[in-house]
Amino acid sequence: MRFQDFIDSGKARRARPDIQLARSLIKMSDSLLETLAGIPCTPQSAPTIMTNFYEALREIVEAMAVKDGYKVYSHEAFTFYLRELGETTIAEKFDRFRRIRNGINYYGKPIDAPSAQAYSGDIRRTIEELKKRRLRGVLPPSA
Repeated sequence: MRFQDFIDSGKARRARPDIQLARSLIKMSDSLLETLAGIPCTPQSAPTIMTNFYEALREIVEAMAVKDGYKVYSHEAFTFYLRELGETTIAEKFDRFRRIRNGINYYGKPIDAPSAQAYSGDIRRTIEELKKRRLRGVLPPSA
């Protein structure tokens, strides 16, 4: 499958690049990460922490897409968007985190605190990588 397939099926479309929206998405992601930093990872909070760390990552990838002139309506499409950018390793991670989040949200699959903590660290590092490589020049002045 290719990102173009998502465009052809209407799950993504070309749009005008929107730097302001990209900046807003980055700020939302940063705010979510700041909030999550204050929540201890326990067996009870692990699912919420995992799904919200995934959301922070998705917002960064969406900011990249918006900057590049795409509106994406499918989380799965972001995996193929990242692959097309040559971000193969990050695309694989994103898809793994998407599946974990879907398992939690849609199928009630549990996640333990040590796993959520490990994944959250990996997601945080991935976000920083993407911001440095793909969002320079878009980052808000405080970032």
